[in-house]
Amino acid sequence: MENFDKENRYLDAKERVGHIKKFYGSLFSYVIVIGALAGLNYYTDGLRYPWFLWPALGWGIGLIFQAAGAFNWNPFVSREWEERKIKEFMERDQKSQSNMGRWE
Repeated sequence: MENFDKENRYLDAKERVGHIKKFYGSLFSYVIVIGALAGLNYYTDGLRYPWFLWPALGWGIGLIFQAAGAFNWNPFVSREWEERKIKEFMERDQKSQSNMGRWE
């Protein structure tokens, strides 16, 4: 049983590292592509209308969500709230299982 738990933790950690690697790859691509678009924008009209900011904004929002998933960051729901809810649902399920088969 201990070996299974150790292997499961290893696989979870490996998956998390994979998500972090994907985020850093996306961040690198973001910097290169948005930099190239900014250079193109400067070359074509001297940044009179900085149109490269639109794709930077859209892609940046996606990167924020990807980072939140990769680093387990959620500003709206704390870890403590999540643990309390898990315990609450487990207790409710246990209570309903113990009441099964009884007439009320």
